[in-house]
Amino acid sequence: MDIFSPSHSEQVAIVTGGQNLDSDSLQNPRRPLPQQAVLALLVVFEVIIFSLIGTHFFTWTNFFEVPRLSVELGLIALALTPVIMTGGIDLSVGSLLGLCAVIFGKLWRDAHLSPEMAACGTLLAGVLAGSLNAALITRLRIPPLIVTLGSFSLFRGLAEGITRGVDNFTNFPHRFLMLGQGYFGPVPVQLPLLVLAALGFWVLVHRSTIGRTLSAIGFAPEGARHAGIPVQRRIALVYVLSGLCSALAAVVYVARVGQAKADAGTGYELSAITAVVLGGTSIFGGRGSIIGTLLGLFAIAILQNGLRLADRPPELAGILTGVLLLVAIGVQWRPRQRIPATVDQNNAEELDMRNSQLAVLCLVILIAAGIILGGNFFLLKAAQQNAGDITGISSPRMRDKVAPTPAREVTVAMMPKSKGNAYFIACEQGADEAAKELGVKLLWDGPTDPDPAKQNEIVETWITRGVDVIAVSVENREGLSTVLRKARAAGIKVITWDADADTDARDFFVNQATPQGIGYALMDNAARILGGKGDFAIITASLTAANQNEWMKYIEERRAAKYPDIKMVTVRPCDDLQEKAFDEANTILNAHPDVKLIMAISSPAVPGAAEAVKQSGRTDVKVMGLGLPNENKKYLHEGVTDDIVLWNTVDLGYLTIYAADALATGSLKAGDTSLTAGRLGKMEVKGDNVLLGTPFTFMKDNVDQFNF
Repeated sequence: MDIFSPSHSEQVAIVTGGQNLDSDSLQNPRRPLPQQAVLALLVVFEVIIFSLIGTHFFTWTNFFEVPRLSVELGLIALALTPVIMTGGIDLSVGSLLGLCAVIFGKLWRDAHLSPEMAACGTLLAGVLAGSLNAALITRLRIPPLIVTLGSFSLFRGLAEGITRGVDNFTNFPHRFLMLGQGYFGPVPVQLPLLVLAALGFWVLVHRSTIGRTLSAIGFAPEGARHAGIPVQRRIALVYVLSGLCSALAAVVYVARVGQAKADAGTGYELSAITAVVLGGTSIFGGRGSIIGTLLGLFAIAILQNGLRLADRPPELAGILTGVLLLVAIGVQWRPRQRIPATVDQNNAEELDMRNSQLAVLCLVILIAAGIILGGNFFLLKAAQQNAGDITGISSPRMRDKVAPTPAREVTVAMMPKSKGNAYFIACEQGADEAAKELGVKLLWDGPTDPDPAKQNEIVETWITRGVDVIAVSVENREGLSTVLRKARAAGIKVITWDADADTDARDFFVNQATPQGIGYALMDNAARILGGKGDFAIITASLTAANQNEWMKYIEERRAAKYPDIKMVTVRPCDDLQEKAFDEANTILNAHPDVKLIMAISSPAVPGAAEAVKQSGRTDVKVMGLGLPNENKKYLHEGVTDDIVLWNTVDLGYLTIYAADALATGSLKAGDTSLTAGRLGKMEVKGDNVLLGTPFTFMKDNVDQFNF
């Protein structure tokens, strides 16, 4: 039975200016809008293209992996659909996810609640946060954009305040982690949550009187009030549901990543809004589709997954998604005009997409496909050229320089903590050099900022792709070790480098130097600068960085044993960002005026802290730490930075590829004591650690001799 009652039809007629639109005119789930039909074709087109050019894309494993990694974002996008239908917006969902993740961790670890009770408390917190947004919007009549922009900052600030910006929660029980990492046969455990949420919102939006009133509110809120629709209650409902789904997404996120941290969910609000609007929900309100939201969600997810499996730059997904989103919004935009009651429904095409606009959307889709196909065309040409060189098409001189093609190319997938960090850019140079020498196919990918959740997603994609070796600089030991164990169970060799995982989650660790050697060297240099007494502070990348936690353990061990008159007053994380290190250094200088030394053990933190000290005019404070010579020459010569300790980062990337290739071909195995690594010669293997060597101290007298 259609519950869109005659009385309600009369209400909608009043709202829409006298036109008695039937239910199909506003919300008919059986008849997709043209934009949704085109989006469905795009999803099919993506599947076909990536099945042809992507490695192991069209497999059952990948079929379930794409939605598994989309559950948290999908829950938020589904909740945002009715919010946007009312003409509102909720920018706080990502920050609320982070706050709820922290609340869950606090309830479990500090309040000693079971994971089940902690989850219930987290869901309640989400409802309360959504109710706060609802009250401010409906009672005080503050625009949703302003309210949720404020709560966006409020919720993230509360999360950082609870954790003091540094605390995080790990080591959750296995039964809880199964929610985000387990499977029912081939089906991920969390996937039914997304299915049930989608069914619930579909019924709410498309099969209930409430859903149709949401459309009426979005089309003309004042008209809806005059029609007797309880506008405030309906708007309050959608914001409470948004808070609830954000909390549920937080619980799933923590279970999947194995970590609760204040920055969880960063950027989720924009990604969710993109999926909703791309799916045909009008950003101006009045029209929405749950099916369209799911199509938008999977169009983006498949694009990101397919590009990685096709070895295309993942940044291309952001470009194409942005173009599609702009076109989708442009398609929806048109001046709002009152529809005369005398105009029949066939002529009231303002609610539908015009043919020209539909053509534009199709054109953008074709351009996107062209970019992907074009990239593969050039790769094919390059491959043919290489084949020609090998078979004698090139000149004899060039032919003599071409190495024989190996029987099977080894594929090594290598991941830094963050791609934009100059430290890891230098590592990539060495990795490229070694890959060319060995004929290894190198896949270099990682998050733009340190993000254990994004690292997890990329490793999952590489497992699906079936690479030979995965080499990872681990941001969060507990969070990433689970997925690395999954890779090993799938027959993939695993190497960690720069920062280690659990020993049972990898085969070997390429260690730039022993943690003890690094920690002792840093503390000895600090004692020399301080003259054996005084206060110092540490700026690290994050409190979950496994390697830096090990260094700090030995820094403290050395301090306690040899330098009891030196005191470490605080440890501050900078998220591997130079600008944040600058802010943290200023905070240290203001909060701890007796500090005479800032030890920065993350490479971007050294120049960031040095610039803060320089601008403060504090000539009594020195900076030291682990950093790149090129980034710190200026501060070393100016005397702001006393010294930096590091190894050759190019050689670290170089050695990692040689170790990965040796592991894949069987020439590196348990019990070996050495590894021959190209220009580096014979390198020591100690247990399951491949050692690069001892760290080097750069000072103003020798730093100009180095260029990296």
